[in-house]
Amino acid sequence: MSVEALEKLLCKILEVEGSDLHISAGMPPKIRIHGHLRPISKEPLTNQQVEDLLLPSLDEKRSAIFAEKNDLDWAYAIPGVARFRCSFFRQQHGMSGVFRIIPEEIKTVQELGVPSHIEDFCKLRNGLILCTGPTGSGKSTTLAALIDYINSNQSRHIVTIEEPIEFVHQNKSCQITQREVGIDTESFARALRSVSRQDPDVILVGELRDLETISLAITAAEMGYLVFATLHTNSAAKTVDRIIDVFPEDQQNQVRTMLSSSLKGIIAQLLIPRQDGKGRVAVNELLFHDGSLPNIIREGAVHKIVSLIEGGRGKGMQLMDDSIMVALKKGDISPEHAYRWASEKKKFQHFLKG
Repeated sequence: MSVEALEKLLCKILEVEGSDLHISAGMPPKIRIHGHLRPISKEPLTNQQVEDLLLPSLDEKRSAIFAEKNDLDWAYAIPGVARFRCSFFRQQHGMSGVFRIIPEEIKTVQELGVPSHIEDFCKLRNGLILCTGPTGSGKSTTLAALIDYINSNQSRHIVTIEEPIEFVHQNKSCQITQREVGIDTESFARALRSVSRQDPDVILVGELRDLETISLAITAAEMGYLVFATLHTNSAAKTVDRIIDVFPEDQQNQVRTMLSSSLKGIIAQLLIPRQDGKGRVAVNELLFHDGSLPNIIREGAVHKIVSLIEGGRGKGMQLMDDSIMVALKKGDISPEHAYRWASEKKKFQHFLKG
C-alpha cells in the first residue's frame, strides 16, 4: 500500500483542528481534539490493516530499527502541509502509531500566549534553562519560539539534539545545526559529549531522560554554553528535586553545587482546555535566577522556591496557580478546569458552582 491512505488520515487532523492521530490494531482510528480522543470511524482496524497503513512510510533504515526494537520515534513530513512527530510501537493486539502535528510555522512567544519575560533567557550567554511539563503541554513549541527568537535577533551557532527533529529551523541571523538521535547520532549523551568540538553557542537538548544526559547538559552549561532542555515535571521545585534525585546519593551534594551555579531559569507549562471549546490555553510557572536561588539549591531547601517565586512576582516570576487564576478571571478557562489543574485547590473552590 502507498502512503496516500496514511496522508489522508494525517490531513484529517488539520481539518478537525486536532493535535494527534492514533492508529492502533484492535481499535478504530482516533484523533485528539482539544485534549479529548474522538473516533473518526466505527470499525476497529486489524493488525494487517495497521501495518499496511504505517509501514510504507518508513525508509529502509527506520524499517530496520523498528524491526529490531519494536519501537521507533521519528518525524514525517507532508510538504506544504505539516510535519508530524511519530511513535511506532508494538502492543498486545499488534502494531500502533501515534502522530502529533508539528506546525510548519514557528509561532512567537507572544502568539503562543506565553509570558514575554521568557525571551530574556535568550539574551543570556550561558546557563541551563529548563522547560517542563507533562507530555503534550507544548514544551517543544515554546522552546522552538525561543530558538527562533535567538535565530532572528543574534548571530550565534545553535545546535539542536532531538528525537525526532520536530520544528525545522531555517538559518536567519544564526547558523543552525539540527541533529536527530538514531539517525545523525547514536544518543543524546553521545551528541552532548561531542558538541563542544562543534563550536556551539546555544544547545537545545530535546529531553533530559537519564542520568548521563542530565549530567552532560549541566556540564555544558558550566562550560559556558546556553543550554535549553525539557523535563517531564510540573513545577520549578519538582524540577530541581527530579534532577538531584536522578543521581546516586553520594553524588547529590556535588550535583547541587553544579546546578546552583548553572541553572538560570525554569518554565513549567500546562495546556488547559478553553472554556469556549476552541483549543487550549497555556499556563506557566516561571522561575528566574535570583541571588538566593543558588543557596536554596545547595542547601537542598527546594520548598523555599515557592516563596522565592512569590517574592519575585515584580520581576516576572509566577506560580502555576497565579497563571491559572489569571486565565480563570479572564474567562479563558472554566472554574472546573481551574480547580482540576490547580495545586492549592482551596483558592479555587469558591469559583465552583454549588
